[in-house]
Amino acid sequence: MKKILALVLALLMVATIFAACGGGTTTTTSDDTGTATGGDPFGGEDNITLKVWAPEKAKDLTEKQCADFIALYPDKTISIEVVAQGEGDAASALLNDPDTAADVFSFPVDQLNKLVRAGVIAEVFPEYLDDVKARNSEFTVDAATVNGTTWAFPETGENGYYLVYDKSVVSDEQAKTLEGVLQACRDAGRKFIMDAGNGFYSCVFPFTGGLTLEGLDENNVQKFNEYNEDDVVNTLVAFSTLFHEYSDIFESNASDKIASGMAEATPTVAAGIDGSWNAATVEGVLGENFGAAKLPTIKVGGQDKQLVSLNGCKLIGVNMSSKFLDAAQVLADYLTGEECQTQRAEEISWLPSNTVAAKSSAVTGNAALSALLAQTEFSVPQVNMADTFWTPMGALGDAVWKTENPTDAAYLKGELEKCIANIKDE
Repeated sequence: MKKILALVLALLMVATIFAACGGGTTTTTSDDTGTATGGDPFGGEDNITLKVWAPEKAKDLTEKQCADFIALYPDKTISIEVVAQGEGDAASALLNDPDTAADVFSFPVDQLNKLVRAGVIAEVFPEYLDDVKARNSEFTVDAATVNGTTWAFPETGENGYYLVYDKSVVSDEQAKTLEGVLQACRDAGRKFIMDAGNGFYSCVFPFTGGLTLEGLDENNVQKFNEYNEDDVVNTLVAFSTLFHEYSDIFESNASDKIASGMAEATPTVAAGIDGSWNAATVEGVLGENFGAAKLPTIKVGGQDKQLVSLNGCKLIGVNMSSKFLDAAQVLADYLTGEECQTQRAEEISWLPSNTVAAKSSAVTGNAALSALLAQTEFSVPQVNMADTFWTPMGALGDAVWKTENPTDAAYLKGELEKCIANIKDE
């Protein structure tokens, strides 16, 4: 027994010496704010200088959140510069010059494949993975993952669009159908805006007809479902016919024009298809007349069809060329934690990917986010999409609303087939 005790004591002494010499390991976890805790999550980095890219509408809030982050680590010298950078151009800007680009950046999920193929984005460090997966919706975690590797931190939940309207013009009942919305706008002599030549929105036309996406093949070529071409073409005809019937009030324009048109001294816009990124602005203009709902239905062949949208999310990535990779990971994790996501929901109406934040009053009491959640049931996930998707889909949208003969099914069928071929780059 004495020999056994002596052996145990000897082993304990060796273990203590080993740990004191730095041979031990430190486990890093994350708390409910998304901040790494335990040991030194910065991996010994100090005198840290980071650049963060955020969209213009989130810049002020991101600056505040970065200041809060710095305050959490008084033992570190940290400087963070927040620069406004359009999310749609984030991947191109990073690829253009990774060495001078942001260390931490926000971007839409459809750009992830491009960033991964170029090798400019760092994968999420292993010590954050379990927590990232546990705290975010399955959809957003899957969206941040390519070939089994998680490459980014989910920043928002469904990043889609919905119907926004002035309740003094369009009733909640009229908002249920596209025909009802357009008629209400006409009765008031005000416009309905949809960016029909933008592939992000115009994909609604074929998606409503039954077309959907099936990911990418081994050559990164877009795959589609086995759709019924006649159903899709008939739906394109229905949209084209309706837009021409209401050509006096239908306007294809950028979604930002919805708020500005509603804010004029004599308002010229009453409704449109918009996203949550503009919700705070529109609500500020309309006040108690702010209306938001899932996309309406459209009548096709005598039947009401629900408009089907594209549904993505926003992610936060870390630049592989960052001089402070550990610090950049800590910051990215913090900015996508529950606290920061709740703040975005409260202040700029971004839907959280964090499952706890998504149940907060900031979401349940927000008409725009509730509408967005209702639309997710009728949406196509914006993941595993070919880079070639956008321009041909935008061209199809232009064909739908610009054609002089909206009932010419043969013409729209040809435009659909051309769109699909160009997306596949055939």
